[in-house]
Amino acid sequence: MTDLQGKIALVAGATRGAGRGIAVELGASGATVYVTGRSTLAHRSEYDRPETIEETAELVTRAGGHGIPVQVDHLDPAQVEKLVNRIEQEQGRLDILVNDIWGGEKMIEWNVPLWKHSLENGLHMLRLAIDTHLITSHFALPLLIKNKNGLIVEMTDGITEYNNKNYRVSMFYDQAKTSVIRMAWALAQEVQPYGCTAVALTPGWIRSEMMLDHYGVHEDNWQNAAAKEPHFIISESPRYVGRAVAALAHDPGLSRWNGRSLSSGELAQVYRFTDLDGSRPDCWRYMVEVIDAGKPANAEGYR
Repeated sequence: MTDLQGKIALVAGATRGAGRGIAVELGASGATVYVTGRSTLAHRSEYDRPETIEETAELVTRAGGHGIPVQVDHLDPAQVEKLVNRIEQEQGRLDILVNDIWGGEKMIEWNVPLWKHSLENGLHMLRLAIDTHLITSHFALPLLIKNKNGLIVEMTDGITEYNNKNYRVSMFYDQAKTSVIRMAWALAQEVQPYGCTAVALTPGWIRSEMMLDHYGVHEDNWQNAAAKEPHFIISESPRYVGRAVAALAHDPGLSRWNGRSLSSGELAQVYRFTDLDGSRPDCWRYMVEVIDAGKPANAEGYR
């Protein structure tokens, strides 16, 4: 699909994982995509991983779009303001904003109560998950709302129905991911008068670069990890949630989703897109109906 030719997107936090998958799929639809992050060919972030924004931009261009890498620390308002000013000067518009900034994986202490969790790490995690999104939207939305049908996607982990019933086994992580869902709802109220739409979106169990490394597999043999963790069979590639964002951006009836908490698996059923292998995993339904119900791993009917 090339329906997004002429559209300008900012994927904030596109170095790896879901952000990279989203940027590439928007590129595959013909969009110009500004990809931001802290890791470049010349500088690694605190993650100390090899993925870079230049790589992501190249993948966007190779897919059919135009990828533009910009090193940005989204906790720094001055850097974000400079980024948005550049987009306005170069393009004159912004049609799609994806807030996928995160970076808290190494700070989470799972199954550790609030009073024992590192306060410094926990508060920094909240800044990475929440402040970055607010700062980016503060500067980007005045440009986005100049045109109708703008799309804001707040990336998170979990849907409203699941997060409201399940503790995410860390106070700080729970607050981070649930707050982003509420943030999307609040943004929806503010941008609706301008004909724009804001949603919260979660992937399922995503096969990010870090997750593949954790299980010692690659995208081409990821199913081998199911021998160690049977539920991994419901996992999805980063491109799957990317296709969810592209489907939303293509939809002339986009406003029907305003304020909603959505998942890649749910949107795949609506828009009929598939993952790279042709499957259509529905991880969050699987979480509720199989894992939470204490049933043995069985992805039949969920892919």
